[in-house]
Amino acid sequence: MSQREPIRVIGVPMDLGQSRRGVDMGPSAMRHAGLHRRLRALGCDSEDAGNVQIVERALLASRVPGSFLPAVVEACSAAYEAGRDAVSEWRFPLFLGGDHSIAAGTVGGVSHGAPVGLLWIDAHADANTPETSPSGNIHGMPLAALLGHGLPDLVDLGRPGPKVTPDRVVLIGVRDVDPGERDLLRDLGVAVFTMSDVDVHGIADVTRQALTHLGGVDRLHLSLDLDVLDPREAPGVGTPVRGGLTYREAHLLMELVSRDGRVRSADVVEVNPILDERNRTAEIAVELVASLLGKSIL
Repeated sequence: MSQREPIRVIGVPMDLGQSRRGVDMGPSAMRHAGLHRRLRALGCDSEDAGNVQIVERALLASRVPGSFLPAVVEACSAAYEAGRDAVSEWRFPLFLGGDHSIAAGTVGGVSHGAPVGLLWIDAHADANTPETSPSGNIHGMPLAALLGHGLPDLVDLGRPGPKVTPDRVVLIGVRDVDPGERDLLRDLGVAVFTMSDVDVHGIADVTRQALTHLGGVDRLHLSLDLDVLDPREAPGVGTPVRGGLTYREAHLLMELVSRDGRVRSADVVEVNPILDERNRTAEIAVELVASLLGKSIL
């Protein structure tokens, strides 16, 4: 892989976008799983910027996830600024989540100065709006917001309007999509590779097609939700869906993206230590980050 910028690790320990608790401990779990040791082993120049400040959920007056919107916006705004600063200082921001709501800030921040292509690796589309969401959970809405649809406070976070264009977004590994999400993605013409596509064509071909689709953009952001893996591989996630990527499929995806050389920022989200087995999911997350950053078999 081509020489990259120094890596800046930024924790975003937020669990305000969903009803199930625990993902706020994801950044600590990934650090505990040896993230920095792995980065050093790869010869990466890295720094840990700590965590952005997140209001404690127990201190909020309401316990209903949808009512946490102001706190989610505040946290995502902090992530936006952290991403913007990192890119302006020629750093590779590596965000540790937290629920996937953080992407409303992270993707906006890293695209502040120049457009990015977005690889959304997830069991879910996260493209709901308040009108289409069955649950009302904000962590099911960040991609819609990034595309300019849904809650105005999320759509206009950091700067007004969409942060990515539909032709520069690709979803991989999707297998649980709500009807409203399906309609939005189809109407916008977003490229989606479901697990059925992976089954038919293989993860190598799907990844190459995704990267070719994003061929017109110089910088990519990869947003990795650990529930893209099958729950037998990664049990410590809040919204598991059977039939996901295998361990080796996930690594091959990261290895091929690494060889492409255009990823300049990333999120790793939805690791839930409360639901995990001996920090297994966090360890897999760290291993996948290592593959994304250049670790290879030979």
